[in-house]
Amino acid sequence: MLGNHRHGSLHSQHAFGSFQGRTREGLTLIDRRGMLKAGLAGVAGLSLPRLLKAQAASGAKTGKSVILLWMAGGPSHIDTWDPKPDRPYINRGPFGVTQTKLPGTMICEHLPKQAAMLDQFTIIRSVDCKHSNHEPNMVMQTANLANEPRVNKEAEKYPALASIVAKHHGANHPSMPPYIAFMKSRSHLAFAGYLGKQYDPFLANQATRLPVYDSVGKDTGQMSQAGAFQLPLGLSLDRLSERRSLVGSFDRLRRDLDQGGSLAAMDSYQQQAVDMVIGRRAQQAFDIEREPAETRTRFGKHLWCQQALIARRLVESGVAFVTIDLSYHSASGTWDTHGDNIPPYGGIKNGLGPLLPLFDHLVTTLVGDLSERGLLDNTLVIAMGEFGRTPQMGTQDSTDGRNHWPNIMSMCLAGGGFRHGQVIGASEPDGGIIRERPVTPGDLAATIFHHFGVPLDVQYLDKRGRPTFVLANGGQPLRELV
Repeated sequence: MLGNHRHGSLHSQHAFGSFQGRTREGLTLIDRRGMLKAGLAGVAGLSLPRLLKAQAASGAKTGKSVILLWMAGGPSHIDTWDPKPDRPYINRGPFGVTQTKLPGTMICEHLPKQAAMLDQFTIIRSVDCKHSNHEPNMVMQTANLANEPRVNKEAEKYPALASIVAKHHGANHPSMPPYIAFMKSRSHLAFAGYLGKQYDPFLANQATRLPVYDSVGKDTGQMSQAGAFQLPLGLSLDRLSERRSLVGSFDRLRRDLDQGGSLAAMDSYQQQAVDMVIGRRAQQAFDIEREPAETRTRFGKHLWCQQALIARRLVESGVAFVTIDLSYHSASGTWDTHGDNIPPYGGIKNGLGPLLPLFDHLVTTLVGDLSERGLLDNTLVIAMGEFGRTPQMGTQDSTDGRNHWPNIMSMCLAGGGFRHGQVIGASEPDGGIIRERPVTPGDLAATIFHHFGVPLDVQYLDKRGRPTFVLANGGQPLRELV
């Protein structure tokens, strides 16, 4: 994969790990491994020939994409999309409501922009997340109800839905990774697991210059370093081209030994991989400075908003699945609002309160921008966390927080060519349990697969080589949308 290149990190291994590119073996004409190493070691941390090969085998591309706004920690459904204004304060919470563009539908007063364009969104108020937990956040990102690493040692091997898409759909352009993520914490994302590291996300944090925030959301004034595409010291683009030509010359001497055509195939994927560096398509997609000043101003300077703008640039350039980890800190997540007495989470008013106007601006600006650029019908935007929060205020000795509540949660969607302007499902009057139309993680996964044209009976092989259905717990595309 592309991404973080910290030595020793399980998910920072590059796509040339099997070449042992950092091990000195010398170069001999009778050792094609040595020749490949000499030609590729210089860009080992930058390229994805094996992933490109896997993409080529994945079948036809649809031009479809997903942007997942992952609200790490679990946003309160009652204080966002499923308000209870007529209930006592201890249940309804501190926020008022606002009327939306859909007659009779209200959402939190701190989401006025979304309220004004709710005809472009679908709110789901009946998501069944009973098996979901966080740190790691797995069930909702994999649709596997057994994906709870705290009690199941195999859980981390269950592949992310985005990794399934990466394998069975691939990127929409051959020189772009299919799956990219802005990640605050490894525990906030599901990875490829049994599918193999080639379907892990390309971690975008070091691919672009962005403001650095501390664990409570304060801008430190520093900028991240966009080092992912930098060539090693002393290796210029000209020298990279020379190395590629040298490998080609040696390979031509050895083609008579390649009876199965694997060398020619490797040439093709090497070429695409090097093009990711020389052709600069991926680099340019990550370069927010190439975006017009008017658009950058519209999105704003906040880290998450700039990541959303880059996400749009990435899907426009051919990435199929982009996840943004909306969290300031690397513990359970910024949306884990237990109470003001439990920093850095805060409670509902002081913890969740400042997040909502920011999220309101982010999601509506992103959807509006996708629409203006003619990308919204092909791009499904999903905003959700891992569960809802308790109907009653006051948990863990706080008076203003809400605890984890996996019985029900709310989420929102936009785009993807689906039917929007609706609310799916409902909770009981206090928001504690589902009243009608349960929506499972499998239903969400099936809807995503439908969007990409991935078969609902897609399988992967477990550690024993046994085929396993991704949707083993069932799931159908949401009939209200398709």
